[in-house]
Amino acid sequence: MSGTSSSSATLRSFWLDLPREGRLLLSIVVVQFLGTGLVLPFLVVYLHEIRGFSLGDVGLLIGLGPLMGFVAVGPGGAIIDKYGARVVMLATMTLEVLADVALTFASTLPIAALAVVLQGIAFGVEWPAAQSLIATVVPSELRQRYFGVNFTLLNLGIGLGGVVGGLVVDVDHPVTFQAIYVADAVSFLPAIYLLSVPLRHLAGRPVHDASTGDPPAAASYLEVMRRPGVRLMMLLSFVSSYVGYSQLNAGTQAFARDVGRISTQGLGLAYACNTLVIVLLQLAVLRRIEGRRRTRVMMVMSAIWGASWVLLGTSGLLPGGLSATVLVAGCASVFALGETLMQPTIPALVNDLAPDHLRGRYNALSTAAFSLASIVAPVIAGWLIGAGLGSAYIVQLVIGCGVLALVAMYLEPRLPEGVNGVAASSADRDATVSA
Repeated sequence: MSGTSSSSATLRSFWLDLPREGRLLLSIVVVQFLGTGLVLPFLVVYLHEIRGFSLGDVGLLIGLGPLMGFVAVGPGGAIIDKYGARVVMLATMTLEVLADVALTFASTLPIAALAVVLQGIAFGVEWPAAQSLIATVVPSELRQRYFGVNFTLLNLGIGLGGVVGGLVVDVDHPVTFQAIYVADAVSFLPAIYLLSVPLRHLAGRPVHDASTGDPPAAASYLEVMRRPGVRLMMLLSFVSSYVGYSQLNAGTQAFARDVGRISTQGLGLAYACNTLVIVLLQLAVLRRIEGRRRTRVMMVMSAIWGASWVLLGTSGLLPGGLSATVLVAGCASVFALGETLMQPTIPALVNDLAPDHLRGRYNALSTAAFSLASIVAPVIAGWLIGAGLGSAYIVQLVIGCGVLALVAMYLEPRLPEGVNGVAASSADRDATVSA
């Protein structure tokens, strides 16, 4: 990767190197995800304890969101390639505002289901749209740092929102829950304004080099998957999601409560440690991985995540005490170190591999792989832990981390060095785009 070396890459130099559009996009991340942090920990509590829906119905509602996102992401990628990421981002944020409004007044199951459907569709399309928009305005040599800084700000917003939400909500006062959903809806307004006014000049569709004649025809998803490295890239996304976020958001909680027997306060502490590690270490990690092969970074990450799952498994040997709580917090903290390696790496890989006219589809395929894992992983985790097979649950995660390292190893020779994070000639990058 060309540009500032790892020794001289500072936050100040990165900010100065960013184009104005990139600085504007970063400026509203904390506000946008502050709203997410307000509501993220409390959806089950709100639907079950405040609105009175049964836990069975709540489980179906929560599963409906990722399913709708998975269904929507394919058409979403094609729409991004045709109309551009900015207008799609505006549409997804509008859906998220409507979903929050519906949740605020979700006194019946159909209204709650409508809110979850809108939210699921928005989440499914927003990620590839956001990644494509960033790749449109941020030069290739700055993308890895951008994705890392963006992830830091995102977690800072969610962490602050979680703290504020915990102080505000009260199950004896339902209006406090309604207030945080209204606040979440409001948190999207700065981004909507930014995309509608200061950044309205961004192209409504991908810009192609006029000297080459007509823009290349958009390929089908089947044709995209036949391109060099794409299938392995999808597999990398799927496995990293399966042994990563899909477990942190589902299996980890179930194991910690049912096997480790830690308190809900202890579980909250673990997630607070996770956020703190990301906020404190992400910038330092960015400087260390700058200019290094991204596939090697993923191999290191797989070893770190394997160690985090061993810590979680050990908590099951010391259930119900302070030791179990410390081990679960250690698991979440070590896992966070791995997150600081992954979040700058996979989005940069996908967007450097993608030609401009197919960027939406590339990001959609990566998102679909992540979403599929988020649907499959909780089912497997619930079955293994519910059947008393906690040790088997941990073993399959550690094996999965080994598989992740192997996928990264097989992907490496199929990537041009520039795409893989090391310096590349212009001809090498041009050959990648035209492949």
